[in-house]
Amino acid sequence: METPRIGPSGETIDTPRHRALGSASRVAILRLVRAAEGGVTAAEVAARTGQHLSTTRTHLDRLTEAGLLVKARASGGLPGRPAWRYRAAAADPAPATYRALAAALLRHLSRLGRGDVKATAAQAGQEWGRQLAAAAPRSEDPVDTVLTVLDGLGFSPQRQPTENGDAGAELHLRTCPFLELVGQNPDAMCGLHLGVVRGVLQHDGVPDASVVLEPFGAPAACVVRLPAPAPAPRATGQQP
Repeated sequence: METPRIGPSGETIDTPRHRALGSASRVAILRLVRAAEGGVTAAEVAARTGQHLSTTRTHLDRLTEAGLLVKARASGGLPGRPAWRYRAAAADPAPATYRALAAALLRHLSRLGRGDVKATAAQAGQEWGRQLAAAAPRSEDPVDTVLTVLDGLGFSPQRQPTENGDAGAELHLRTCPFLELVGQNPDAMCGLHLGVVRGVLQHDGVPDASVVLEPFGAPAACVVRLPAPAPAPRATGQQP
């Protein structure tokens, strides 16, 4: 067991972070990622620094494990597994209760060791989302309920205007609440959060199949795209 080091002013030195920043190359990479609001891939970092791609990936993983970077796959809602995109970690962690629940989920998934981790996490998130929606203040607009739940979890969500008069909704999540866990299993964490949104919509009777959570979908934010509400059923006998 490692003994924490004490700094000259009596503060505890965060050894993993100090070790991660003990390399000039990693310091340069961290600065590069922080300057890229929308996140960068390992290939982009390698191209800008002139390092070999495998060396760059090792440095990025070290910075991620130290909690200085977060990573996720920016797919735009399309199938497939695109490259990881990295961005600077947010300063504020999630509430302790949320971190404990997420950590327990990750431990459970790691013990299973099979199947689609993201889909399994999404199923757990849906059940949790339904419970959170039931406890949230009643609202006529399901999007408001989603905003309330995500804000309570520490996502700092903001509703954005949609393009071309789209009747759906777009939310930007400007805080990363899984700071301590993202390095362990980003796919599971993204799946959990997607499931929470789906569960909130399910509670309000809104179709959730087309909900998209896009990591790094906007500069300095992840993006949630919600479907347009279904039209109200026409009364029997009503003339078209």
